[in-house]
Amino acid sequence: MCGRYVRRSDKQKLAEAFHLGKLPPDFVLAPDYNVAPKTFQPVIRLNAETGERELTQMRWGLIPYWSKDDKIAFKTTNARAETVATNNVFKDAFKHRHCLVPADLFYEWQNLNPADEKRKNTQPYAIGRKDGEPMAFAGLWESWIDKRDGKPLETFTIITTDPNALMEPLHDRMPVILPRSDYDRWLAPVDSVRPPVDLLRPHAAEEMKAWKVDKAVGNVRNVGPGLCMEWDGPSDSLFA
Repeated sequence: MCGRYVRRSDKQKLAEAFHLGKLPPDFVLAPDYNVAPKTFQPVIRLNAETGERELTQMRWGLIPYWSKDDKIAFKTTNARAETVATNNVFKDAFKHRHCLVPADLFYEWQNLNPADEKRKNTQPYAIGRKDGEPMAFAGLWESWIDKRDGKPLETFTIITTDPNALMEPLHDRMPVILPRSDYDRWLAPVDSVRPPVDLLRPHAAEEMKAWKVDKAVGNVRNVGPGLCMEWDGPSDSLFA
């Protein structure tokens, strides 16, 4: 799964990394070292009129257009690669509304007692690219009308897949991280004959690194760059 991530790149770095056009001058993008579900975050999609990449803000936790309320968003922060094309919640967005979710790191919690299914004893890790460059998670987006005020709300989800060799000791899922060479194909209108399901695979483990971080990251109220710094406390992990 992917339930928390880091976005520390400013809008200029994102514009350069993702080849975006001119950004609105009033687009404020402060770094977030503990991105949590149901918060508004930047995503990249194709502009419906120009066909160019655009950066826009959406709320994390996809609400399908047919949903009666927004309660479903608690369960839709992630979509499984194996079922995203057939799951009623995600299949329409998979056909029509792809996006890139920019991130610099993501967090995952290793269960230090595998016999405990409730995961009461865990150690958080930060995971990112070895070269420190921003990543792009494969995402889907949706526009939902809130019947209380008639206003549209745009939301997104992050697709997850099986873990690679680096992630396997930590968790049985990881976000789909798209190589730069696949950005165009992922964002393009879906070909109904050959949908891009082949892109929903684990990222190359040799391009990534993982390190232990302080357990303070588990509380969404904790913020700041110190959360993703390497923690030198007692080690019980497989990476020791």
